[in-house]
Amino acid sequence: MNAPSRRLMLTGGLAVVSGAALAQNPHAGHGPHHPHREGQFERLNAPGRVDIPDIHHSQAYVTSPVPMAANPGRWRARAPLPVPRTEMAWAVGREGRMHLVGGYAEQRVDRPYHHVYDPVTDTWIAAAEVPRGANHVGVAVSGAKLYAIGGFIEQNRTPHAECFVWGADGDRWAAIRPLPEACGAIACINIDERIHAIGGAIGNSFANRKSIDWHLVYDPGEDRWTRLAPMPLGRDHVGIVAIDGRIHLIGGRVDSFHTNSVLHHVYDPREDKWTARNHMPTPRSGHGAVLFQGRIFCMGGEGWNRVYGQNEAYDPVADRWDAYAPMLTPRHGMGAVAIGDAIYVAGGGPQMGGGVKSAIHEAFTLG
Repeated sequence: MNAPSRRLMLTGGLAVVSGAALAQNPHAGHGPHHPHREGQFERLNAPGRVDIPDIHHSQAYVTSPVPMAANPGRWRARAPLPVPRTEMAWAVGREGRMHLVGGYAEQRVDRPYHHVYDPVTDTWIAAAEVPRGANHVGVAVSGAKLYAIGGFIEQNRTPHAECFVWGADGDRWAAIRPLPEACGAIACINIDERIHAIGGAIGNSFANRKSIDWHLVYDPGEDRWTRLAPMPLGRDHVGIVAIDGRIHLIGGRVDSFHTNSVLHHVYDPREDKWTARNHMPTPRSGHGAVLFQGRIFCMGGEGWNRVYGQNEAYDPVADRWDAYAPMLTPRHGMGAVAIGDAIYVAGGGPQMGGGVKSAIHEAFTLG
């Protein structure tokens, strides 16, 4: 894994659980008998593959307070990650593939790994590693370029300010202007070829770790950061999606997962203004958020003694949330990307905190 040129390929399983079955028994997908989960986990403090930890079954929670959609969809297993990983915080899609950067893996919290998933062949590729290993790296894609923004070099704390771009010159990273101030767990998104970096957390210890309301935007043409209207309440580990030139910021935590949020705000760059929308039904942080078939799907996440499997979707026209089939394996700190007719959700922690990592990879479809 140390050489950027090395390529790893794994093929996936075919386990399928229907949304109808999960709707009838919301815990049906979370028992110990899913073959694709066997040996797909690793502890942060000890090497070697293990099965899903027993504590997962007491912490997994999948019940949504909103009604199940008429077509709840279904989940199926896909090719697992080459190594169990968590706390990447986000993933991005680029040219029909999913990219995962940084995170916890192999008893370290500052891995530089860059794995790329091809849904056509159901395989993973090890691409060039990011120059500065970190966890909770902000990522966004503009055109063919992938940006890596900040992150933590210790466990969910001690941020750095370095930023990089990949794909401008083949399988290589290059440094760009760093953040004005070090930050990790930033929500990043591309709007009109500029990268918005919103919220996040600062602090070098758990005692002084604080969520922030910063809203920065990076202009690649000028290699420059500027400040815009701050988010209404400082949060980190939030979900972020762009629809029709506006940014949706959903959920997240205020300083820690003891104070998870359901807040849902929309930013209009033409007015440099935030407005509130209907809140997410389940308060959580470290969840996935993707735009899929006209709706924002939010899945997974973390809370106090909770690891969430809820899969709730927001209809921006009706300003309404509905529940869909919950995840087969509730997780947080994973990567989630919508490509074609599926949402791909890879890696993540199966229990509260970052003590266990997973190679689990599951896909959701409405077909």
